[in-house]
Amino acid sequence: MPLSNLTQFDRRKFLKTTAATAVAAALPLSAASAAPKRGGHFRMGKAHGQTSDTLDPGTSENGFTSALNHGVHGRLTEVAQDGTLRPEVAESWEASADASEYRFKIRKGLTFHNGKDVTVEDVIASINHHRGEDSTSAAGPIVAPIKEITADGTDTVVFKLDGGNADFPFILSDFHLAICPADGDKMNWRDGIGCGSYAMKNFDPGVSATFERNPNHWNDSVGWFDSIEMISLVDQNARTTALVSGDVDAVDRVDLKTAGLLGRKPGVVIQSVAGTQHYTFAMSSNQDPFTDNHVRQALKYAVNREEMVEKILFGYGSIGNDHPVGPGQRYFNSELAQKTYDPEKAKWHLQQAGLDNLSVSLSGSDAAFVGSVDAITLYQNSAKGCGIDLQPVREPNDGYWSDVWMKKPFSAVYWAGRPVEDQMFATAYSCGAPWNDSFWCNERFEELMVTARAELDDDKRREMYWEMQDIVSNNGGVIVPMFANYVFALNDKVGHGELGSNWDLDGERWMERWWFK
Repeated sequence: MPLSNLTQFDRRKFLKTTAATAVAAALPLSAASAAPKRGGHFRMGKAHGQTSDTLDPGTSENGFTSALNHGVHGRLTEVAQDGTLRPEVAESWEASADASEYRFKIRKGLTFHNGKDVTVEDVIASINHHRGEDSTSAAGPIVAPIKEITADGTDTVVFKLDGGNADFPFILSDFHLAICPADGDKMNWRDGIGCGSYAMKNFDPGVSATFERNPNHWNDSVGWFDSIEMISLVDQNARTTALVSGDVDAVDRVDLKTAGLLGRKPGVVIQSVAGTQHYTFAMSSNQDPFTDNHVRQALKYAVNREEMVEKILFGYGSIGNDHPVGPGQRYFNSELAQKTYDPEKAKWHLQQAGLDNLSVSLSGSDAAFVGSVDAITLYQNSAKGCGIDLQPVREPNDGYWSDVWMKKPFSAVYWAGRPVEDQMFATAYSCGAPWNDSFWCNERFEELMVTARAELDDDKRREMYWEMQDIVSNNGGVIVPMFANYVFALNDKVGHGELGSNWDLDGERWMERWWFK
């Protein structure tokens, strides 16, 4: 089968990934982007972490474990700060002409933290951890197209897919797809050993984790701190106080209503980076009253999106249209009618559902997103004019993702988005996907998702993704009222380059990319 070098294909043809890339803050050539130097102990305050967290990368579901995976583990590929794709554990890759077979050459001399060489067997066992009916991995849907993984010699892993997939190398950058040591034909994630730029020294779920620089990491242009402590500070006030008092060097998810004031404090720098992060309200479409799409549509028209962006995001974001594709992504449907607050349409949809009014409860917590309960209160007020009695439920922060999300029928959620449309759709909207938090299934959507994934003609692919966005927006079980910038704060001693925008905190690569000035 003829092979072509995908590295050239993706750069020329389609890998200009997200809105984030286009609008990410470009930093001046100042002290923030001065030449990095090694040394120091860095402390990060994260608005995530719960006592139920584990080291299994397949079940990682919040920013704390995501950051841990990025620092400790390597993946075959990495999304760079500018949104392009570059090699990591793999030093190169090639694709067949129809993009149904990929050959990844594993980097020579790469070792795990315990000194063991990284082998093709480790790669195969690590990816297989997410495959199969018994897997509990959230990455299961995005690796489902893999039919077979084999080794070709000692340095090449061959992936055979069930059809063409032009985005496959991007998919392998997902933080769940960490490369861990093999134990037989299984992946050993329990020991927390990786091949990343930092070795984990301690992990106390829901509390903290500590790391030390990996002196044998293959890339000497990352990993500047000697050691790192990451602390779970879900409470907004505790996180802000820790930064201002100097107990931590950086925090994520800044309180947007006080971001301007915080940024005026000596020694504090606020960063705002636009990307694919979006906040949602997920309805369990397999439970009444959400089984009726007219009810779902009524709830979508009952949201005052502009008010939420103004009062919850304080301008650090933009309105959403009930699908997860951001305005700057390749296949964003620019012609899809934007939903607005419309009490008459909401009432009409209720009538079509045979209802004069509707009573529902909506769960939220700062663990979902900061201000989510306030957002639900705004929603409650706007819904009153639509004949909808919406009751906010404030849930505990700890255990929100294990006890509330996908357990309660209507809940607030944050999504960081994904670099490519197929990955986001497969993760959260595909029928039966572990993270399909609306439990929604649509036959036409499934058909389009599979077909679009294999389509190499850009115009045809765009047409299919446009239809998928329409289906999700007007039939799906998720309300997407707003896209939120990544807003975080650090002290002015921290240096960094251009900030990645595929995830929060520099693509969650802050461990290896930042330094002390």
